[in-house]
Amino acid sequence: MIDNASIESLKNSIDIVDVVGNYVELKKAGANYKANCPFHGEKTPSFVVSPSKQIYHCFGCGVGGDAIKFVMELEKLSYPEAIEKLASMFNFSLNYTKGSSDYSDAKRVLEAIQRWYVKNLEQHETAKNYLRQRGISQNSIERFGIGYVPDGRSVMRFLDSTSLPRPQAVEAGILAQGEDGGYYARLVERITFPIYSPNGAAVGFGGRTITNHPAKYINSPQTKLFNKSRLLYGYHLAKESIYKHKKLIVCEGYLDVVMFHQAGFTEAVATLGTALTTEHLPLLRKGEPKIILAYDGDKAGVAAALKAAQMLAHANFDGGVVLFPDGQDPADLIAKGESEKVAALLRDAKPLIPFVLEKIVEGYDLHDPRAKEAAFGTLKQFLTGLSQIIKDAYIPMAATLLGVSPVMFGSQSRPERARENFSQPKDDVAQLSILKTLLERPELIDSVLDVVDAKMFGGYASLFTALINDEKEHPHLMGIALDESLKVMNEKELQEVLRNFLIKHYDTRLRQIVADSSMPFSQKSFLIRKIKTDIIPRLKRGELVSFNL
Repeated sequence: MIDNASIESLKNSIDIVDVVGNYVELKKAGANYKANCPFHGEKTPSFVVSPSKQIYHCFGCGVGGDAIKFVMELEKLSYPEAIEKLASMFNFSLNYTKGSSDYSDAKRVLEAIQRWYVKNLEQHETAKNYLRQRGISQNSIERFGIGYVPDGRSVMRFLDSTSLPRPQAVEAGILAQGEDGGYYARLVERITFPIYSPNGAAVGFGGRTITNHPAKYINSPQTKLFNKSRLLYGYHLAKESIYKHKKLIVCEGYLDVVMFHQAGFTEAVATLGTALTTEHLPLLRKGEPKIILAYDGDKAGVAAALKAAQMLAHANFDGGVVLFPDGQDPADLIAKGESEKVAALLRDAKPLIPFVLEKIVEGYDLHDPRAKEAAFGTLKQFLTGLSQIIKDAYIPMAATLLGVSPVMFGSQSRPERARENFSQPKDDVAQLSILKTLLERPELIDSVLDVVDAKMFGGYASLFTALINDEKEHPHLMGIALDESLKVMNEKELQEVLRNFLIKHYDTRLRQIVADSSMPFSQKSFLIRKIKTDIIPRLKRGELVSFNL
């Protein structure tokens, strides 16, 4: 069981913007952040995250809560599992009143096995020679924690000797279990590259063969801690430079990252044996850097760069593409002492959109009318995914490359729509403003309860009741709290709004009483006289009246 004090300490140490930002792309919107809701499909952002209130709310589907609830809902985890997931993400050590958990055990296995891998490298000359031949310095080996894993039997002996349970080693991705129920090591006879979360927690490994195994690189499998589609190798070491220099270099392999950093390009990261995907975008967006794709110039590298550049352009990233010439990769050039050449290539990176346009056109024989028509369709489809202003800026270039008139691309298309208001409909701004003020200033609730009760709020009666019952996670109350168009009033402003609200309420009530044929005459006369000669005149003089009907 997790110690409650440990949970509170974790809550106080995390920021909901960082938590949600690991899963979805957040964009600043006033005091808050907005995104497309991850809980329901939408094209217009209605999902809001408040750093000041540490909550999220979707005005589309109504979900809301704090950072823990977000992880619970998105990852389909129980409360303790979500706590442990967050602790893992932010490299936070939880305390347990008794026992432990799969997360803590997996973390313990990963940390122990990493120390053992590093120790093995010191004793393995073949592995050290390979790294030296690739130009990797001892300082880089230590900085990146590069190690070596020997044969599978050695892995088993190590786990047994340190009392690390085999089932927990499976949870950590170190072992796998065969059909016969036996265990075997996933990585054997490989140079190891530890993989960390953005906050520096060990989550898995990559392994590079030095025995000519057909699979040159192998990564840890998907685990509770390791999701290769949301991680970038080296990010925990690069993020300070990324934020400082507003630049991020994406390359293709572990060694490229190590050598980039060794040469001073400390903004370099790499995908983990997978293409750059939309799941990487939230991490790439942090710090709002310019993205440089630094890929090999071979056929596979060009194809990967084109796909990544299209995705980044459609996601409105700024950046460029560098294709390393003559079949060389960045690690090769840096190892040869050609760091200045690498720096020059990075400075001259081809901007993302021109790169995409040129590569699309290069893929077609423009002398063939049908191929030219296909090229036009592909270009137009790409341009359609850009914002209107960016699209119009690049239509002339696309038309020139293709040899057609810009008019064919619809350069006179309609202007971009004005920005939509994502806040919820307001049937009565006064009532919603009162609710928001009381949410922000609960010390005023008692004075408001002196003059109104829940039934006077009509369609918002349930919200008023939830507010006075302190139901802080009520989704609609969180929506009101995040709605920046609603004003938080001072005490004098609140009294004025309440006075007008009460005048409107009693005017309506007066009409209802006059029209009520079932009410006894004596009661009707008393209420009409009370409202017309006492309550409304007092309200109009500026006095808040506690009597309600």
